[in-house]
Amino acid sequence: MGRKPRKEAIDSEKPKKDDKQRKKVEHLKDKNIEETLSRIKEAEEAAAESSEDSPFDSGSEDGVDDESLSEGEFTASESGSELSQVSEDEEVVHSGDGDNPRTGSDDDGHGSGGSASDDNNNDGEGKLDESENSREVLEESDSSEDEVAPRNTVGDVPLKWYKDEEHIGYDLSGKKIKKKERQSKLDSFLASADDSKNWRKIYDEYNDEEVELTKEETKLVRRLLKGKAPHAEFDPYAPYVDWFAWDGAKHPISNAPEPKRRFIPSKWENKMVLRYVRAIRKGLIKFDDKPKEEPRFYALWDDDSTADRQGLAYIPAPKPKLPGHDESYNPSLEYIPTQEEVNSYQLMFEEDRPKFIPKQFKSLRAVPAYEKAVQDTFDRCLDLYLCPRVRKKRLNIDPESLKPKLPSRKDLKPYPTTRYLEYKGHKGPVTSISTEPTGQWIASGSKDGTVRIWEVETGRCLRIWDLGDAIEEVAWNPLPTLSILAVAVGHDVFLLNTRVGNDEEQENIEELLHFEPQKATGENDISASIVDWCQDDKHGGIRLKHFKAVTKVEWHRKGDYLSTLAPSGESRSVLIHQLSKKLTQRIPFRTKGIPVATAFHPTRSIFFTATKKSVRVYDMLKQKLVKKLDAGVREISSISIHPAGDNVIVGSKDGKLCWFDMDLSSRPYRVLRCHSKDITGVAYHRYYPLFASCSDDCTAYVFHGMVYSDLNQNPLIVPLEILRGHASADGRGVLDCKFHPRQPWLFTAGVDSLIKLYCH
Repeated sequence: MGRKPRKEAIDSEKPKKDDKQRKKVEHLKDKNIEETLSRIKEAEEAAAESSEDSPFDSGSEDGVDDESLSEGEFTASESGSELSQVSEDEEVVHSGDGDNPRTGSDDDGHGSGGSASDDNNNDGEGKLDESENSREVLEESDSSEDEVAPRNTVGDVPLKWYKDEEHIGYDLSGKKIKKKERQSKLDSFLASADDSKNWRKIYDEYNDEEVELTKEETKLVRRLLKGKAPHAEFDPYAPYVDWFAWDGAKHPISNAPEPKRRFIPSKWENKMVLRYVRAIRKGLIKFDDKPKEEPRFYALWDDDSTADRQGLAYIPAPKPKLPGHDESYNPSLEYIPTQEEVNSYQLMFEEDRPKFIPKQFKSLRAVPAYEKAVQDTFDRCLDLYLCPRVRKKRLNIDPESLKPKLPSRKDLKPYPTTRYLEYKGHKGPVTSISTEPTGQWIASGSKDGTVRIWEVETGRCLRIWDLGDAIEEVAWNPLPTLSILAVAVGHDVFLLNTRVGNDEEQENIEELLHFEPQKATGENDISASIVDWCQDDKHGGIRLKHFKAVTKVEWHRKGDYLSTLAPSGESRSVLIHQLSKKLTQRIPFRTKGIPVATAFHPTRSIFFTATKKSVRVYDMLKQKLVKKLDAGVREISSISIHPAGDNVIVGSKDGKLCWFDMDLSSRPYRVLRCHSKDITGVAYHRYYPLFASCSDDCTAYVFHGMVYSDLNQNPLIVPLEILRGHASADGRGVLDCKFHPRQPWLFTAGVDSLIKLYCH
């Protein structure tokens, strides 16, 4: 009786405490809701300001959660217990059971709370279904979410670079994506308590936005967390299909996983491979297709030993000379010397005296013992003991394989091969020849002091000039309209009118070759001090008087300039004359050495000067040395420039012909040792890939010289023909050679006073 009122008092106090706690919770809840609404409103205003420049919406009305999913892990806010509760409620709702785990208590307060949460869940599910339906409409397209371009376009860069910046990246239009304000943990907790879908939202750190997962995505995540297959339609326990034919199999095939050692290179196998490689290099292992067959027969008394020896290689001793017919006991009579020959042997030195004198016997029993048997055996032993022996390795190489592979001469035609015409008329050696640009005429100069003009096809002599001294050089003007011939004679250079053109051309030539003495001016004084220009009425032209003997004359391609060479002129050895202005000037370069030949570049303003040892290339416009070509010969005698201008051939007095590729090197690309005596002249053909050289050995060599436009391909040089026919006199042979300007013909001038034409 005493305890019953105590129990009733306790029961009456319990509802009072529950009512106070419920009122306190409702008051805090109302206060938190008001604060949450105010903060949400502020966050929406801030988000609206920050997303004005962005073409995308954040898609979330609540503040950004402080916690996020990173590196494929499914995380949410810190309210883990509530998230698990909501996820359980969500599972219950989707499963269709209808029982709320929060309504299991008898407490009225909990019951009311459970009903409120059910209402909220129902509202959330309705909204979720709407969002899912909208997403299902989007998912009907062929494209997936992976193909959608990301909002942030910074690429695969660490996001910590933007840690201290106000933006997180750039959108597709290049504008900055400003960072959103992060919610505090309290705000995220309140948002998770008020929003039933908050557990589905994950934070995308890359695009700085929240992404809401769909129902299918949540199911997939749940299955992954439980260790199941991602897709529900996948059957992990499907019936096994036995693909292996077990008929006749003695042992089952193991289904065990591959061990790690099968994917790691074996050290033992590596050692074995190295051992085999060393054995192959030493020759211990040989890969012979067929095993060597041992000979069935061998020399029984042979001194050669095939056994392997340690140390030095075995070298067999040289075998003694086998006896011949003279050492027979009954030789023929022609092997038996007479008594006079035997007496003459006694007068010879012992080294030259024959060691054995043949004798004739009737039978082998009549042959006496050999008196020098012991001495010969002793000498043989000394030879074997004292004479050194060396093994000489001989290579069996076919000499034909060492020859360069050159194209056939038949494929390189046409080129001059046959003597066609001879031009006779000179009484002395013909020193120089020159062809007219059209190829109809040819000029020649001889030591008899005459210059002749010949018709090429008929051999008729058209005109003769007697200049009274040995002719050194003749050169025809390269312009077809100016038929002017330059002749070097002693100290003078004559510019002669050949009169082979039409009347109009003759008038221009006569006007050009007319010279009138002018008053002394600055330029005229300089040219007069170097060369004296005067009119030559006797031969009908202009005469240039030099202070030294002139040996070479060369025309420029334009026909208005010509160069003269006087080797003993020192600083004035090379001069350039202008025909139109009747002026002379020295080259603005200092020639080192004695010049022997000069040449103009066929297309550019470049001048070549050849000394006895080298060829110097000058740029006339820039007035500087461009390149120096070292021939490496005893003395240079002649030079010729390829029509393209990039290759040069040089002849020397030691019979060497040097081909220079100026783009390749300053050393000769190819040296041809074709002549046995001095080379007197070299020449290129203007159109055909031919070049030739002539020498005092009375021969002229014709070569095929193809120059390719591809700089990576070297020139092709092929010897074609050796032309003979000139006679030798006083150690001289062919003095000059020139190609026909249009045909593959070659003219040669010899010391026998003849000019010969070789055709194809």
